[in-house]
Amino acid sequence: MERPSSVFDLDYSSWEMRLQVISLGFLFYSLFFLICHILSAIFCLTYRVLPAKEKVFWDLAATRALFGVQSTVAGLQALTEDGALFADKVNGQTGWSWFNVLTAVGFFLFENVALHGSSLVFRSFDLPLAAHHAFALAGFAGAVVWNTVGHFLPMITLLLEMSTPFTCISWMLLKAGWSQTLFWKANQWLMIHMFHCRMVLTYYMWWLSWSHWTELSISVPLPQRLVFFTGLALLTVLINPIWTHKKTMQLLNPVDWNFSNKPAPENGPKAKKAHAS
Repeated sequence: MERPSSVFDLDYSSWEMRLQVISLGFLFYSLFFLICHILSAIFCLTYRVLPAKEKVFWDLAATRALFGVQSTVAGLQALTEDGALFADKVNGQTGWSWFNVLTAVGFFLFENVALHGSSLVFRSFDLPLAAHHAFALAGFAGAVVWNTVGHFLPMITLLLEMSTPFTCISWMLLKAGWSQTLFWKANQWLMIHMFHCRMVLTYYMWWLSWSHWTELSISVPLPQRLVFFTGLALLTVLINPIWTHKKTMQLLNPVDWNFSNKPAPENGPKAKKAHAS
């Protein structure tokens, strides 16, 4: 048997292979979460003084940012490359799309474990976030269970993570007291722009679904369609508008609305000059 030249050439028709890649995705992001904690505890003063719950959020933000980079690359490739996925938007599948779908399942599995684990430890529960993670996991797991589901829409869904790296940078710099710097504000502008792009992308997904409604009804099982369109409706009507509004307000009034709307500390360059004078 000829050995595959890359992970994109693996036999993804095998359930054993799919489960292995999902497990590797889960372990990879779990390991990155742990490495982020260790390195931040050693090298970052801001991290060391954070409460335990905010340290977990810091590590999760960095892990999400890494997944956001992977997802943005995958989504842009699907959207711009004249390949099998773009040619057949309902049934198209490739080795690289299978790899990204399976690692996404591993990541969202990690996200759900981290969310519910931290909820138990810190005795808190974020229902909107839990619903968001549950829909993400169910949607991508469904694309693995039902082989008739094409991968163009899942890859475009991954492109919604385009805002995640900017969100990570924004929150970390906010906690470090850099919210008055030009770099933080520029990142905030880019992040707000990415949230507007997310909104346009959801409209594109609705248009695409309407244009291929008959084919989707045949190729995509009803449970998967219910999960996808319910999640897409929540993104379009609630999640994207609320997050876009909050991020815009945060630019005008830098507060940590993840943790009781705490005012941003002032430890950046301008604050140091003020203290020195």
